[in-house]
Amino acid sequence: MKQHGRVNVRSFVEPMFTENGYVVSLSGGDAWIIDPGFAPQPDQIAAYLDSQHLRPLAIVLTHCHVDHIAGVTPLRARYPDVPLWCPRNEQHMLDDPIANLSAAMMMSITAPPAERLIAPGDTLTLGDTSWAVLDVSGHSPGGLAFHCADCSVVFTGDSLFFGSIGRYDFPGSNRDRLLRNIVENLFALPDATAMYSGHGPPSTIGFEKRHNVTLRRELIS
Repeated sequence: MKQHGRVNVRSFVEPMFTENGYVVSLSGGDAWIIDPGFAPQPDQIAAYLDSQHLRPLAIVLTHCHVDHIAGVTPLRARYPDVPLWCPRNEQHMLDDPIANLSAAMMMSITAPPAERLIAPGDTLTLGDTSWAVLDVSGHSPGGLAFHCADCSVVFTGDSLFFGSIGRYDFPGSNRDRLLRNIVENLFALPDATAMYSGHGPPSTIGFEKRHNVTLRRELIS
């Protein structure tokens, strides 16, 4: 677990896609589940929540590709009153295996409808912390990042990774929009901002500005 001011971040890596699911929590017990993926991740998340006496207040999605939504249904079965929040422009992907890419993998993964649709410019609250919703679409049609300025943390989904960027060869992807959103919306954040992405290890915004060779190569090509 990593602590950033009032915010605690615990990551869970599932083995098939090495996707990062997260529990974000406060000392008082309020928590979010971000991007729950395939088994065994949902069981691990639930065991952590229960062992730490945390209260999940929402399941929050950065985007709706299969590896980021596969854990929603099992977690909702365990916590039926916890609402699902998803990007407004991707709500159709929750119950569409073609759109969420599971059909292409010979699976049919769906999630229940979202109780709240979120979009760039919205503000989310977890306890006494405030989170700005940023546009990082391009890897997916409506991908979002969540930034807490007070605690210097951002969750970037599959837009920006340690040393790399998200793929842009999927249906609904757009290379130019992805690059523009990384530069204009993520790189506008303070260099010291801790960055937690959908795959790979954590980083900081400043490190990626200086050392992300993949992004630098894309920007000059």
